[in-house]
Amino acid sequence: MNKAIIIISFLATLTIYGCSGDSAAEKKDPPLLVATHYELATADRQSVEQVYKLPAQLAAYQEVSIFPKVNGYVKTVQVDIGSHVAAGQLLMELEAPELEQATAQAKEKYFQATADYTISRENYERLKQAAQTPGAISPMDLATAKSKTGADSALSNAAKANWQQQQVMMGYLKVMAPFKGVITQRNVHPGALVSAEAKDGKPMLELKEVDHLRLQVSIPETMAGTLRNNDTISFYLSAFPGKRFFGHIARKSMNINLQYRSEPVELDVYNPDEALTPGMYADVLFDSKGNPHALSVPKTAVVTSTERKYVIAVRNGKAVRVDVSTGNESSNRVEVLGQLAAGEQVVANANDEIKEGSTLK
Repeated sequence: MNKAIIIISFLATLTIYGCSGDSAAEKKDPPLLVATHYELATADRQSVEQVYKLPAQLAAYQEVSIFPKVNGYVKTVQVDIGSHVAAGQLLMELEAPELEQATAQAKEKYFQATADYTISRENYERLKQAAQTPGAISPMDLATAKSKTGADSALSNAAKANWQQQQVMMGYLKVMAPFKGVITQRNVHPGALVSAEAKDGKPMLELKEVDHLRLQVSIPETMAGTLRNNDTISFYLSAFPGKRFFGHIARKSMNINLQYRSEPVELDVYNPDEALTPGMYADVLFDSKGNPHALSVPKTAVVTSTERKYVIAVRNGKAVRVDVSTGNESSNRVEVLGQLAAGEQVVANANDEIKEGSTLK
């Protein structure tokens, strides 16, 4: 009994001592301090290539909506949707009885005015010859004849101009193709009344040149200056998945759209088999070689906030926030422009918690 009590007391004493020993050990060990480590990177003077994917659209090289020049009725239509036509080909004919009558009247008036002028001129010539005999013809009669000859000549010329104008108007009754292409719209049929005064109406016909197309795309301002005429550009069309097409830059607008900060550019695309059609959507791929004046840093070195975009440079062991603008970027690097020198050290994994002027170790 006494031995058991002694053993229990001994074990309790050991337990209390062990617990107090552990507490003392814990109190003796100081807490671990983890030092913040910032990985540094070098701002290199090297361009970053990037492939841009931009939306574009195919358009006809030439297209025109054909409206009537004169009032009349549709007599015949020689073409329909999908018809291939040549330049100068007859597309349709109109008839306008009033215009035909006006042309006939103008012709008769011209002939009458010409006859009057011929008689006046002949009379003046005879009087001029007779006036060579002193006293045969009074100067007033000779001046009157000369004046009438001039007036009849002017009337003859005016009548001729009016007749020619009516002939030109008659020529508008035959509608010709201004260039070769394909008829893409037809909105009239024989017997329809068409008017030259109608506003906001549908055209009689629409003609587009489709064997030569324009690929229209807007290039961002940041890369528009790197492109030149005749540069080869590749593109893909939604209508032909996976097939790559090529075109050449033919025209640059030399004007920046102030709303979208982009420059409209056109590529010439030749389409001899007419597989492509105007209006098709395209994705254009541009290989940007980068800005030769820019520096490149890791993408994680650029901090973007609501107010600014900057990198944290290490200068004399202190953190300095340097405002930058970015350009091309790859999977791990980005171009930066700002008050940053080539070879300067920046924080590779920067964040907005690194304060200006803090010591970097």
